[in-house]
Amino acid sequence: MTTIRTTHVGSLPRSQEVVDFIFARERGTPYDPAAFDAAMASAVSETVRRQVAAGVDIVSDGETSKISYATYVKDRYTGFGGDGVRNTPADLKLFPGYMSRLSKDDRNPRYAHPKCIGEVRSRGQEELKKDIANLRAAMAEHGVERGFMNAASPGVISLFLQNDYYKTREAYLAALADAMKEEYETIVASGLDLQLDCPDLAVSRHMMFPDLTDAEFVTVARTHIEALNHALADIPPERVRVHICWGNYEGPHVCDIPMAKMFDTLMAARARYVLFETSNPRHGHEWTVFRDRARDIPDDKVLIPGVVDTTTNFVEHPELVAQRIERFVDIVGADRVIAGSDCGFGTFAGYGAVDPEIAYAKLAAMAEGAGLVRAR
Repeated sequence: MTTIRTTHVGSLPRSQEVVDFIFARERGTPYDPAAFDAAMASAVSETVRRQVAAGVDIVSDGETSKISYATYVKDRYTGFGGDGVRNTPADLKLFPGYMSRLSKDDRNPRYAHPKCIGEVRSRGQEELKKDIANLRAAMAEHGVERGFMNAASPGVISLFLQNDYYKTREAYLAALADAMKEEYETIVASGLDLQLDCPDLAVSRHMMFPDLTDAEFVTVARTHIEALNHALADIPPERVRVHICWGNYEGPHVCDIPMAKMFDTLMAARARYVLFETSNPRHGHEWTVFRDRARDIPDDKVLIPGVVDTTTNFVEHPELVAQRIERFVDIVGADRVIAGSDCGFGTFAGYGAVDPEIAYAKLAAMAEGAGLVRAR
């Protein structure tokens, strides 16, 4: 019988208690550290319980304790401060009316975007070890055998926390790779899989490098992969997942670089598992890139296509999910496909386009669709 496992990109909705604690820490207002730690442990347990109930096989901690999937590094590494540049996606600039409407939405929380102003060095792995302990305890409590933990890639850090210290962008990437190496290895040593979030391989095309040609941007993206692979040099690729993304926001996305142009870069990552978008209206057609280039997919790669969208409150029909899964099964076989989500459901604390209850309904629809494939 065909078995299709299920997972997701990593971030999940946080409770209001968790959000309040995170923003107290973010804004420097008083809070009880012991109560903070207890709230995170409890929330991770509940997050894992809900993933299991929805039918998710390979779970995460939902990135519960992090302010965001990338900028959390400012709290765990030296060298960040001040106020950095906030780049607006090029597609939103093309539709100023819509961009204005987004900017007036006061429901969206505001986050610090510091820049690199000094040497990047680890402050120690204590916060990471707390996250690992919380996830491992929750997995044991709820009977889960396999879990993963997210970490920011050097490239995505350079996207959101831009360089104002190192002489070149390449030097900054190298410093980030050296600094993050221990974090990556600590996650894998704990028995968890490591997921590297790499939106820089796609979204930075229209956020940081809009004046480059696509070919010039691909050259830049390759330097990001080289920095990442350097940091992963001592980790077995079968323990690593890489996620590419064009920006987890509801917008036109008319400036997104096509998957066809990023395919080789994605496949060059030193990771067995590759996660990518194939459900949203801008990238749903790109499963054909994998079909047409099936011979160029390394034999050890496992594909984790997004079979549910993370920017809409529509709950996908399980039959549609099954059809999306089967496209990739036909390309590489069932043993090399895991069902996933397009992106995270809570990439920033306190913000998510999808209602929390609907997010878990989507994960349940994903699991039901995978069950249909198994039953075929």
